Amino acid sequence: MQRFQCYIDGEFADGEARFESIDPATGAAWAEMPEAREADVDRAVEAAHRALYAGPWAKLTATQRGKLLYRLADLVAENALKLAELETRDTGKIIRETSTQIAYVAEYYRYYAGIADKIEGSYLPIDKPDMEVWLRREPIGVVAMVVPWNSQLFLSAVKIGPALAAGCTMVVKASEDGPAPLLEFARLIHEAGFPAGVVNIITGFGPSCGAALSRHPKVDHIAFTGGPETARHVVRNSAENLASTSLELGGKSPFIVFADADLESAANAQVAGIFAATGQSCVAGSRLIVEKSVKDRFLDILKAKAEAIRIGSPLDMATEVGPLATRRQRDHIEVLVGHSLAAGARLVTGGSAAEGAGYYYRPTILDCDGSASPSLEEEFFGPVLSVLSFETEAQALALANNTRYGLAAGLFTRDLTRAHRLMKGIRAGIVWVNTYRAVSPIAPFGGFGLSGHGREGGMAAALDYTRTKTVWLRTSDDPIPDPFVMR
Repeated sequence: MQRFQCYIDGEFADGEARFESIDPATGAAWAEMPEAREADVDRAVEAAHRALYAGPWAKLTATQRGKLLYRLADLVAENALKLAELETRDTGKIIRETSTQIAYVAEYYRYYAGIADKIEGSYLPIDKPDMEVWLRREPIGVVAMVVPWNSQLFLSAVKIGPALAAGCTMVVKASEDGPAPLLEFARLIHEAGFPAGVVNIITGFGPSCGAALSRHPKVDHIAFTGGPETARHVVRNSAENLASTSLELGGKSPFIVFADADLESAANAQVAGIFAATGQSCVAGSRLIVEKSVKDRFLDILKAKAEAIRIGSPLDMATEVGPLATRRQRDHIEVLVGHSLAAGARLVTGGSAAEGAGYYYRPTILDCDGSASPSLEEEFFGPVLSVLSFETEAQALALANNTRYGLAAGLFTRDLTRAHRLMKGIRAGIVWVNTYRAVSPIAPFGGFGLSGHGREGGMAAALDYTRTKTVWLRTSDDPIPDPFVMR
């Protein structure tokens, strides 16, 4: 059984306890993980605080920080396959996706390496003749980063990259579910040559690790990715230290298909949008909203594609859908699908766990027209698609916005004037037109409503890890008059 360690203050160390990590493909334990608790969290935050103000990191120029990030990017690229295999083993995400995604993660570190010495201040044309005023951008401070198990090397890169570019230090908490790739990533941080304490990586459970981190008095900012319920705890904890927050939460993303769309292309995008990563993606296109005149034809195409999906070992490059990450997630989906069918949804395909060991669930399509299915409102975080139909553009927009979430949306139509109208009306942080799940380090992403606030990716993310300092310089050599002498 493999053993992993935390990375604190430039050293690898065990936590106060250990726990077993489960291989989702077999349901059996495969590794031992360090369980960080409050004392470990305190040690990590103190290390980050020292590194921010007193260590060599504080003396590096922005260009030097960028060079370290370039080195880290190269190491990620060189070790992408090893990291991918660990993520697949520990989370069940298929190797054909983890290997591609992690190789691209290197591009995020390269992007922020280039940005490090381009975070600029500004000169203010102040309204006083004997004053010069500048705005400096400085690191926001010690950042607590809480990262989920799904796509964790990507979801950590969009936090670690911009924070390092801005000059911050950090404590990264990997999810207790599948933390292996992030704990292994710490070795690349170490090899790249980042000074001790700049990046600390731990894992542990919510009450004893996550809560201690998010309320620590020396944490200045919290970057969290996860579900809304856990985010509420994070925000409550931040009241203890008044840390600022950025929250990238879940979604119930609409996928709108008009009759004039290329239906084959749209179906391929829909399959990728809901069944890739076994549906365990915050931007999963989980609500199909299809024009009524082509609904039956489109469902026939989708049903055939869903039933042809190859379910198997996530380490097999031929596998297209792997297991869910945890047993509780599979059980949760089984319950919600049952409730949806009881509420009037019609099962098009799937709707059951796959046979054999592991936490597999069949790609599922629910026709929810005329029902009060909970699948239309609740984020399943699994391979379950809910279907509605519309007759007018106004109905399509109303259905798309009929959600508390607002992370992403897909829109398929050949009518570009319609696309422009709808992209303005859809309440979501990302709108993909005639494509889905496209990402780039250059483009920021984030949500509205229960999908959170703040943005990750792009220059906007780097600026979010800074705060401004206003500097006033009096240019007159005349003495400042005595304020208590009347003239």
